[in-house]
Amino acid sequence: MACEENVFVYGTLRRGASNHELIRRSPCSGLGRTVEPYALYVGRYPYAVRRERTIRIRGEVYRVDVETMARLDELEQHPEVYRRERVDIELDGGEILQAWLYFYPAPEGEPLPSGDYADWPGAGVI
Repeated sequence: MACEENVFVYGTLRRGASNHELIRRSPCSGLGRTVEPYALYVGRYPYAVRRERTIRIRGEVYRVDVETMARLDELEQHPEVYRRERVDIELDGGEILQAWLYFYPAPEGEPLPSGDYADWPGAGVI
């Protein structure tokens, strides 16, 4: 059995968005929000920023295998650009679990006050 990890996706990897193809075959555990508040910015891409504590970020949790995680790390250029870190996620049903989340080191673009990339025009999130 392959080792699987939870990953929390908040931007272009979400269902309906431009990079979802990379994880579409991975099981989705559901929608949820980060337990801790962070900041979400949108510029050329969406950026979660750990050091700012403004809003609980909304996204989806997927169970991914080692190969898929490697593809995600390549997309996110971890650890050179984005840094993957474990955080607590509260699923909509109330369950709390740990998942990897990709953080950007500094704010870039415009803040997204709702914390949900689906609220940004043109996101394509379903």
